[in-house]
Amino acid sequence: QVQLVESGGGLVQAGGSLTLSCAASGGTFSTYTMGWFRQAPGKERDIVAALYWSGRRTYYADSVKGRFTIARDNAKNTVYLQMNSLKPEDTAIYYCAAVQYGGTLGSYDYWGQGTQVTVSS
Repeated sequence: QVQLVESGGGLVQAGGSLTLSCAASGGTFSTYTMGWFRQAPGKERDIVAALYWSGRRTYYADSVKGRFTIARDNAKNTVYLQMNSLKPEDTAIYYCAAVQYGGTLGSYDYWGQGTQVTVSS
């Protein structure tokens, strides 16, 4: 069983930056494809970025390409989401997710509790 704990959310002005972290425990982190999702009020949860377990493939939603970067540190069992040039439409609860040896756009088995990101205009 894998446990995921997100941190780093908060309130930031438009144009600002935030870095989210997701610490994993309970599994062999290097074998898990990691994803970041977000859910805005009244909307479905959508994938934002994902990083293949081997580190050789990434995925970014069109809305965040060029602004967000996903990275992992297997030694720290942590995945990060660096968010730059934030926009009010990035406001959402951000969730970390994991799937062992999974594809970046497949289903995910483990989820964190989420962290709120609010971007003011």
